[in-house]
Amino acid sequence: MQKSTPDEIRQRFDNEVERFSNLETGQVATIDAPLVLELLSAAAAACTPHATHILDVGCGAGNNTLKLLQKLPNRNVLLVDLSGEMLRRANQRAIAATTGNVISIQSDIRDLPLAPASLDIIVAAAVLHHLRTEDEWLATFKKFHAALRPGGSLWISDLITHTQPAIQSLMWQRYGEYLSALKGGGPEGDAHRDRVYAYIEMEDTPRPLMFQIDMLRKVGFAEVEVLHKNSVFAAFGARRA
Repeated sequence: MQKSTPDEIRQRFDNEVERFSNLETGQVATIDAPLVLELLSAAAAACTPHATHILDVGCGAGNNTLKLLQKLPNRNVLLVDLSGEMLRRANQRAIAATTGNVISIQSDIRDLPLAPASLDIIVAAAVLHHLRTEDEWLATFKKFHAALRPGGSLWISDLITHTQPAIQSLMWQRYGEYLSALKGGGPEGDAHRDRVYAYIEMEDTPRPLMFQIDMLRKVGFAEVEVLHKNSVFAAFGARRA
């Protein structure tokens, strides 16, 4: 199947701003979304307490930035997203939450140059699954490593796959049950599950957790931590020495 182009993905997310703007629930199609929002921000603040410059990749409506600013107030923020509508909402919310500088750039992270050693924290939540080839994953992780200052940290939460087909099938079934239950089960729940499955099939190219951990180490991150994993979602991070 031909995957969606970045422009097609941008168009869908332009129409999804409200769904991604709830700081209490996060994105409900993601298992444990509120917990992961809290864990990413808490881990970033704990590992990089003196951070001054934060990058939120695929920032959406800005939930992760707002959580970070609750724990690390008045930092400088760089917001990057494909969707101009998402970016506008994130920019409004971030400006209201910090006295630091807020810069918003509508771009694909694959195309955006990042100045070397210019950032202290990078957050990439529910975005890297849009990378396609292994070369794109490697280039993106190299870019993140190079952009972080010594002691800086990278925090990721995302959809993942599993290398064992039996485990992938098991976890995918569990995720389907979760999606169906969001709409009360039955025909309506199953229809919701199938809609989510369809856009994942069209848009996403997730990779296993261990693939990403190995690649983080390959590009130079020596300290890698897994914060949380449930079914086909994981939250993890790494610190630059």
